[in-house]
Amino acid sequence: MPIRIQRYIALLSVLLFIGKMWAWYITHSVSIFTDAMESTVNVLAGFIGLYSVIQSSRPRDVNHPYGHGKIEFISTGIEGALIIISGFFIIYEAINQFIEPRPLHRIDVGVVVIAIAGAINYAAGLYAERTGKKQRSVTLQAAGKHLKSDAYSTIAIVLGLVLLLITKWQIIDGIVGMVFACVILYTGYKVIRKSLAGIMDEADQQMLNDVVVFLQENRRPQWIDLHNLRVIQYGEVLHIDTHMTLPWYENIATADKEIHALEDLIKTHFGNKVEFFIHVDGCMTYQCKLCAVQNCTERKETFQQQVAWNMENIWNNSKHGKVVN
Repeated sequence: MPIRIQRYIALLSVLLFIGKMWAWYITHSVSIFTDAMESTVNVLAGFIGLYSVIQSSRPRDVNHPYGHGKIEFISTGIEGALIIISGFFIIYEAINQFIEPRPLHRIDVGVVVIAIAGAINYAAGLYAERTGKKQRSVTLQAAGKHLKSDAYSTIAIVLGLVLLLITKWQIIDGIVGMVFACVILYTGYKVIRKSLAGIMDEADQQMLNDVVVFLQENRRPQWIDLHNLRVIQYGEVLHIDTHMTLPWYENIATADKEIHALEDLIKTHFGNKVEFFIHVDGCMTYQCKLCAVQNCTERKETFQQQVAWNMENIWNNSKHGKVVN
């Protein structure tokens, strides 16, 4: 599905770009030029995103043991750079309009054209963002946010042009262009920031918290603790690494059963595209007071309470209950 949606986004971006460039050609409006330049980015980003989605969907191989999903972060970074470049082009055009104002024509027609384009952009962006979250596609989410951002800019530009039609103050056109050039520059910065975070394997705190909360709500008594938890997403695949502490006397078959129970539990909530690396530790005597296993013949201390898993203790590479000197 991500490939099909990204293909539609790329095609739509071309059609909207043609419409906005025509509107700028007949009006000479810097504000409309602002919208058209962002559509230029949409076109390039649409096809780069399509390429990255196709590549990220390829299965892992010997040369790419974690798959090809990281290409989505690269394409997102390119998209952010293109957004910033378009912002500077808009600033340049706005300055020229201040220095040598050109007469504006048929602003009413231009307003109608970009208003329709903005509505289409918002609808497409909303659908792409929702689908991207559902499919865990960074590229689709970035494309959706960009399209929605473009739509928000279009709304404000339309309002500015309507004010221009009412007041006949041509300077409004340049001011609107400058303001939204700054907005576009900031949008580009945020997109690049997210791209670099993905390339550097920066932890997605929201996703990690979702995993921790879900596991805490569905933990088994024999899962004495989870620690050294790592959650990384490459493309649509979620990679989860963790250490799980089980009663030390369980045999390999029982431990394997618990590992698969943990995997199945996570897949019921986060989908089947999850890859696990789970290391099993045997419990220590100092953990007896934290262990909720009933009728344990090896218990050395009375059970007091489990350690609730949270973002602080499940991340550390240390068994729960261990006293650190």
